[in-house]
Amino acid sequence: MRIVVLAGGIGGARFLRGLREIARERGVTDITVIGNTGDDIHLFGLKVCPDLDTVMYTLGGGIDEEQGWGRADESFRVKEELAAYGVGPDWFGLGDRDFATHIVRTQMLAAGYPLSAVTEALCDRWQPGVRLLPMSDDRIETHVAITVPEGEPGAGERKAVHFQEYWVRLRAGVEAHAVVPVGAERAEPAPGVLEAIAAADVVLFPPSNPVVSIGTILAVPGIREAVAEAGVPVVGLSPIVGDAPVRGMADKVLAAVGVEATAAAVAEHYGSGLLDGWLVDTVDAGALARVEAAGIRCRAVPLLMTDLAATARMAGDALDLAAEVRA
Repeated sequence: MRIVVLAGGIGGARFLRGLREIARERGVTDITVIGNTGDDIHLFGLKVCPDLDTVMYTLGGGIDEEQGWGRADESFRVKEELAAYGVGPDWFGLGDRDFATHIVRTQMLAAGYPLSAVTEALCDRWQPGVRLLPMSDDRIETHVAITVPEGEPGAGERKAVHFQEYWVRLRAGVEAHAVVPVGAERAEPAPGVLEAIAAADVVLFPPSNPVVSIGTILAVPGIREAVAEAGVPVVGLSPIVGDAPVRGMADKVLAAVGVEATAAAVAEHYGSGLLDGWLVDTVDAGALARVEAAGIRCRAVPLLMTDLAATARMAGDALDLAAEVRA
């Protein structure tokens, strides 16, 4: 069995750890992850790829488990020195170990290597047990339209900020009026992306953000079409449990695209032209009829990734639903 997963950062990475576990138990070793690069940002002259790195560190055993991002046993001396020089931004903290990854990536990109080749080289160190592909080698950055909050220059004006500024500096504390994956419309899928989807036996959408993670991946021309036309089961897991995101700001960005923050509404947002199956948490079992009415097979199972075993069961439930759809 060949599995393709469209993944964002923390939620996607933790789901992948469970998927890798259950896949091993079932004798499956072919997992390709198409990672979101819309969160990428240039800081201190370096190319930073938060979601790709979170997947790589998590599966490679180097993640800060408590945070879910960044390196374990991290220090921040370089950040402190940059601040002493007055070099910003001060709201985005890169750790010393993490800096090394971004330096290597930036050097390789400057030497002419595409992001996909750089990601493969970085994974040689971490051995994540999956094939990790960026969604595109082209530059794509998700921006969020907001109203500048009181107390800041230009208060009351509407402006677009990088998603990282919206999430990290503003903590999603202001309304998102619109979400735009800048550059996506001109981008092309990275080498291997469309081929992996075409060769897949199942495509999974983990409980990643449906707008700024999976939605951004699907915004790259050709990827949504490839998933829809693959002719294999496409199964997603709801990132919304009990009408609230398990973590993150999915409710804020869903509102920006006119979607309510419910498990059923997110399934409808993807649509039956894309999704074949949808898992909701047991607390949202009442949504089954609505999702099924939208033409998407739906099952209620525990969806909280409390530990590796629980996450592996979730992933197994997704594969079982895919087999049910296939049959």
